[in-house]
Amino acid sequence: MSNFFEQSYNRPMEVRARPSRRAVDRSERPDRQQDILLAAEKLFAQHGYRAVSIRQIADEAGVPLALVSYYHGQKHELFQAIFDHWRGTVDERLQRLAVAREGQPGPRMLRRVVEAFVEPVLRLRASVEGEYYAQLVARELFYRTPEAVQVLADHFDPMAHAFIDALHQACPGSRRPDAAWAYQFAVGALLHHISDDRVERLSKHRNTAADPAAAPHLVAFIEAGVANVLAARPAAASAQSSSRPSRRRQP
Repeated sequence: MSNFFEQSYNRPMEVRARPSRRAVDRSERPDRQQDILLAAEKLFAQHGYRAVSIRQIADEAGVPLALVSYYHGQKHELFQAIFDHWRGTVDERLQRLAVAREGQPGPRMLRRVVEAFVEPVLRLRASVEGEYYAQLVARELFYRTPEAVQVLADHFDPMAHAFIDALHQACPGSRRPDAAWAYQFAVGALLHHISDDRVERLSKHRNTAADPAAAPHLVAFIEAGVANVLAARPAAASAQSSSRPSRRRQP
């Protein structure tokens, strides 16, 4: 995944000599405010926040340059508006998580928590509307650019804490700091799946990149990893790992 991003991130876009085909046929999308949002989402996902100009967004959307600022303000406000627009996907995951946490802790709860974490994202990635947004989130989480840090913290940190609490709850005897590690590892697996297309070559073209049909495999993979990380440890091992070596010499 890192090679994919490193080759494309913040590479200056070529200035187009004429408007895109999308700009010519404006009658198909009369909502110009939405056109601007979708154009920005696409270009930010493909080239990175810093490599895209307001003029390029206007060209992609097929609107006058002044309309971008009129509807969405400055560039960083437009970036924020993209995540505000997709707030419903975070809410869906949290709603599914609340249902998953009902009942007794254990393997069944863990499976439901992981499904709530994975399945909405894969469904979003497979949709025409959500493809670029999923790629944008993966890119910004990977690079953590200054422009994205606050947006990601506002939109995703509360959800992350909720999932970490749920993983901790689902695995009795576990430690919340370990649940935070497990969540981080799970995020890595999910982001790699939705952003890396090498699986098509590695499977000799029998698999499709970001295929939602792979969801059960990804759920099982993350579930097994989380269960292993959060397996209850013997009391002696826990005490030993949490103790610090004494600096005093032994007699």
